[in-house]
Amino acid sequence: MNIPSQILTLLVGIVVTLVSLWYGQNHGLLPIAASEEAPLVDKLFNAMMTISTGLFLIVEGIIIISVIRFRRRPDDNTDGPPVHGNIPLEILWTAIPAVIVLGISIYSFEVYSQMGGISPMDHSVAHVKSDKHFARMPGAAIAATLTDTENRNQQLQEEALDDPATALNRKELPQKRDSEGLGVTSPRIGPTPDKEGQAPEYVINVTGLQFAWLFSYPDTNVTTGELHLPIGREVKLNISANDVIHAFWVPEFRLKQDAVPGRQSELRFTPNKVGEYPVICAELCGAYHGVMKTKVIVETREDYDKWMGEQQEVARNEALNQSVAVNPVELSNAEFLAPYASEMGVTTESLHHLHNH
Repeated sequence: MNIPSQILTLLVGIVVTLVSLWYGQNHGLLPIAASEEAPLVDKLFNAMMTISTGLFLIVEGIIIISVIRFRRRPDDNTDGPPVHGNIPLEILWTAIPAVIVLGISIYSFEVYSQMGGISPMDHSVAHVKSDKHFARMPGAAIAATLTDTENRNQQLQEEALDDPATALNRKELPQKRDSEGLGVTSPRIGPTPDKEGQAPEYVINVTGLQFAWLFSYPDTNVTTGELHLPIGREVKLNISANDVIHAFWVPEFRLKQDAVPGRQSELRFTPNKVGEYPVICAELCGAYHGVMKTKVIVETREDYDKWMGEQQEVARNEALNQSVAVNPVELSNAEFLAPYASEMGVTTESLHHLHNH
């Protein structure tokens, strides 16, 4: 039975569409979604997988059919028919990818905006000064301004390097300041539209260095090598680096942000699943880049408060031990000080001589 080509094409199109839709939603390529922002990225990824699967089936199907149908037959040494360009077909296969790319671009921009990448209330985006001199600045003046900006960024980097931990306990970080007249100095993913104008519940400073991550909790004197977060609470990370460019990436959160020396990136999100998730550096930062890993631990509010209390107690004890010499056992003053007196060359005779004078 010969099936008309129109009906056959329709049936093939239906099958390809159904297979693409199914696989686009059931590919299983993504890890668990552990933040409130993750579903936005997952929907975009699923849409791209659906389109990619359909295009793959169509292109590979045409190739396979062509190989079988138009293969050279035995004892057939004739030339193939001269086939010239098909203008409508060329327009079609140019227009369809263009529409697909444009659609994905618009959808991606919308997802980025919903995640807080573009904030209508953030006036720190690049604006040009309104004065006429700046608006009509000649090339030499623009170059001079760019040079000043580079020098200023170098100064900020040097200030950030003063402290091995990038001085992240300061309330006013030099990295947070924007370049005058030329926009922000580093990327930000701010609050989602529904949380616009609200302060984050937790602020944590993140430092990338070769080859580890440091997490500092302001106003607590706590600095750790792993990130602890309470579930269901919006978190803001102030991210910087003290040597080279790193990238803070948690696949389960679907978030990644660069850590740039001398600058501060920002990342806001809300974890929503209890668990331990890897923190990975996504920039080639040196010979041991592959081992620059730690973990983020999302826990209940009670467990987080308990952990923070324990860390603060440890921090207080460390500060006390560094400032006070503690007598570990019940020793007399002479017995306790004997090792130190010996190191300084103090003898019984010298003490007796001092006592007589």
